[in-house]
Amino acid sequence: MPPDSFAISEKVGVTRRQVDSVLAWVKIRAQRGEIPEEEEIADAIGTRFGLERDLQDALRHRIDQLEPGLTIIDGNREQAVPPGRIDITARDREGIIVLIELKAGEADRDAIGQILGYMGDKLGVEKSVRGVLVAGDFTPRAIAAARAAQNIELRQYEISFTFAGVSLDATH
Repeated sequence: MPPDSFAISEKVGVTRRQVDSVLAWVKIRAQRGEIPEEEEIADAIGTRFGLERDLQDALRHRIDQLEPGLTIIDGNREQAVPPGRIDITARDREGIIVLIELKAGEADRDAIGQILGYMGDKLGVEKSVRGVLVAGDFTPRAIAAARAAQNIELRQYEISFTFAGVSLDATH
């Protein structure tokens, strides 16, 4: 019997989607005759979760890079709603609520459904809501689903590094 991704996500504190991604990686490895060890699986989950957390932190500090005029209004923490947890809640220049969902790596059409659920929940309270899905890449199915959904934008992130010298002074 395949593992229950919901039970695993609850146990380790990551999203079901993250667990599904790692399980797909395990399946690919098994098809090649490679059996990943438990430690490798835990590292894969931690890496994916860490990347999404780092992406959220970076975006919270530079929200204007996503869209000029956005203001974060969620008290700098994910907002829990019945469909799940909204990564970032903001307001645009026109006063419209903007829900931002972050995906480490590639987003599929399930991510469109996820953000639509969040938007539907907020439409019970707000007059107008927009959604922005940020991911490293998007499957053709995600792009097609977003095309049919109103008020959803797809934004692709890119990672760049900067390097700074470190003082070797003992008083550092």
